[in-house]
Amino acid sequence: MQKIATLVTVLVLFAAVDARADVTNGSFEITTPAVPAGSFVNFLTGSTGITGWTVVGAPNTEVSVVNTTFAQECCTFPAENGSNWVDLTGDGTNSDTEGVEQTVATNIGDLYSLSFFVGNVFDPAGIFGIASTVDVFENGVSLGAFENSCTTCTTKLTWQQFTTTFKATSTSTTLEFLNGDPITDNSNGLDNVSLLDLGPSTAVPEPGSLVLFSSALLLLGLAGYVRRRIC
Repeated sequence: MQKIATLVTVLVLFAAVDARADVTNGSFEITTPAVPAGSFVNFLTGSTGITGWTVVGAPNTEVSVVNTTFAQECCTFPAENGSNWVDLTGDGTNSDTEGVEQTVATNIGDLYSLSFFVGNVFDPAGIFGIASTVDVFENGVSLGAFENSCTTCTTKLTWQQFTTTFKATSTSTTLEFLNGDPITDNSNGLDNVSLLDLGPSTAVPEPGSLVLFSSALLLLGLAGYVRRRIC
């Protein structure tokens, strides 16, 4: 009985590590107004028209929510997930301060895994640039600059996934995604943003610990089997 109780306790602890802490509308599917098929809608600084998000940046800058069937000049621009994605360069404003942010509830001391996709087209002779860089901040602290620099994506917006982590220091955390492209670049895609609560940072198992945990489960199972056989 003691072995069973111990096993249940261990399983509960590991299950707690895999708690969701997702952002709202991480794929930018819900907007007011809605984005027409094959087109895009601009949202100015201060707008909350993208559900769950606030547009940030200098006055009179913007971001654009683009429909997955939109096409222009060289390229098609499919979403990574769902029907929409955000172009952090807006409709020609191209400021390095424009972007979107969202404040989420967090547990102090927990480690969080932030995942998102950056979209790029390689258009050296056109208006869409050659790389897409998204600058990410957590409560104003930089988590890094994440660049999709694919060179084979000459006809279609291509997505690359990035993942970073941070430790929460307050009960709410503001996640900010800003345009990191030069003023001559008119496309910088962001899509499929998600957040995972990994639990208290001291309790996150290392790969070696996972192996030991699996071995412990196997030994407990064998012990129970042998006990049943003897009885």
